[in-house]
Amino acid sequence: MMTNLFSSFDPSTNIMNLSLNWLSTLLGLLMIPMMFWFIPSRFSMIWINILMILHKEFKTLLGPYSQKGSTFIFISLFSLIFFNNFMGLFPYIYTSSSHMSMTLSLALPLWLSFMLFGWINNTQHMFAHLVPQGTPSILMPFMVCIESISNIIRPSTLAVRLAANMIAGHLLLTLLGNTGPMMNSMMISMLIIIQLLLLMLEFAVSIIQSYVFAILSTLYSSEVI
Repeated sequence: MMTNLFSSFDPSTNIMNLSLNWLSTLLGLLMIPMMFWFIPSRFSMIWINILMILHKEFKTLLGPYSQKGSTFIFISLFSLIFFNNFMGLFPYIYTSSSHMSMTLSLALPLWLSFMLFGWINNTQHMFAHLVPQGTPSILMPFMVCIESISNIIRPSTLAVRLAANMIAGHLLLTLLGNTGPMMNSMMISMLIIIQLLLLMLEFAVSIIQSYVFAILSTLYSSEVI
């Protein structure tokens, strides 16, 4: 059994000798498809409207020369990250999106596929991206090095941004919650209010970080077209 909230960040934690930590990552695969068999409810209509807004925004970022259906990749990415971020808000549920093993496995294949597609099909376009327009001739070698480094670290920055933002708020909630037994009743009531406000902030962060991850992936893919 888990002894404290910190153990929910430990991938090796066992529950009744069963390693069920990564189960929360797959729960969406069991729950989300059921919505398609139900009579449309308010929740499903709201979710469909959100996906349509994301589709239009991703379509605008990808440009007129993008392949049909390419926005579904980033909509699915947004939905997966948002679901895992939201599941991590519940106590004693393993936050899979706060670990580099998951975030890097999402960012690295996407970045590699974009780079392979761009360098194979649009080689001249990719070389043009290494030197921004209007760069003086003397600075071109330095700009190529800087642009190459910034391009290489893109998957790691995507992964670290998502993992760090998710684990930071959870640890803050944990540290504040552990001070509860040492407080009087008045301080505990204030602590509960602060915890609720932080929980609302974490819910907003879970939406924002999934949106940022998807939108940056879309921007990176639009550069190779």
